[in-house]
Amino acid sequence: MGLDDLTYEIYRFALNRPGCRLDELLLAVDAPETAVRDGVSRLLELALLRRAEGSLIPARPPLALRSMLERHQADILRRQQEFIHVKAAVDRLSEEYEDAQARGTHAGWERLESQAAIHTRMEHLAGRATTECVSLLPADANGDDALRARRPIDQHMLDRGLRVWNVYLESIYNDRAGLAYARWVAQSGGRVGTTPTLPIWLVVYDRTTALLPVDPKDPAAGAVQVTGAGYIAGLLALFERLCESMTPLDAPGACDGEQLTPLEKELLRLMGQGLTDEAVCKKFGLGVRTARRMIADLMERLGARSRFEAGAKAVERGWLRPCACGADQPVRAKKAKNSPPTTTPGMPQGADIGALV
Repeated sequence: MGLDDLTYEIYRFALNRPGCRLDELLLAVDAPETAVRDGVSRLLELALLRRAEGSLIPARPPLALRSMLERHQADILRRQQEFIHVKAAVDRLSEEYEDAQARGTHAGWERLESQAAIHTRMEHLAGRATTECVSLLPADANGDDALRARRPIDQHMLDRGLRVWNVYLESIYNDRAGLAYARWVAQSGGRVGTTPTLPIWLVVYDRTTALLPVDPKDPAAGAVQVTGAGYIAGLLALFERLCESMTPLDAPGACDGEQLTPLEKELLRLMGQGLTDEAVCKKFGLGVRTARRMIADLMERLGARSRFEAGAKAVERGWLRPCACGADQPVRAKKAKNSPPTTTPGMPQGADIGALV
């Protein structure tokens, strides 16, 4: 009703002392004279007090406040009507936006040329999603600008009860802002995990529509939206395969001398493939110094003086399985020197079937 504590105290004093005068109020109420006079003016304005021959007479609250309540009710009805009009306008704009998006979409796929276009499409797809949003988010997808842009989108989906499932690189623990964001998603009800490497960034909405990069090596190349059932099935299979080796965010890791973390196992595997330090860093989203420190630590734990020796000792300890790829190559049969040439009807004498195939 707009009554502060002092005004309410003045009204109670007038109720207990009907016909009191202003000078009595000034003596009885412990407050500055200006504040008391303002309180009396407010009560007179609300018709809770009335003047009679220099005295202040309290009025009955229900009668005095009825007109004020009616004004409030009229104001509430006016605001409700305004809300209905605004909501209708927003709905019309949303329909126009949906129509414009539908006109610009190719069947099955659509290329998005700029970061602004990608962000706008994320807002659009997240707003339409009704069940879930799953994402693979390597290091280059977690810059400060990307996090600021993605937060209201994720917040909107989480508030509506969608399943939000994000998979990050384990190097997220070295990124303060990225780690804080991942923990916020987890604390807000999303599912969050980490894995040593991620091939691309990927977002799939409702298992029907996906966004992925045109060129994983060049973020400036833009993204592509795909909607075909075959595309989505393959991308979801990739996501689910990576989730099989995912570690929940902030789960206690095994890092004693006889056990490797998933990140260390993947590091050993890449070392065995002969990748350079720079290539390893890019896959893990780590700095060169951090990667080299991890490699040196692994070699020290294995007692190895070279990367080749580290791989061999890792196999001996059971940390890695031996590669069987050498046995996968088919052995080509040797042709006997004096064997007659192979021919078939309709082919010239001396023609080699193998060469033609």
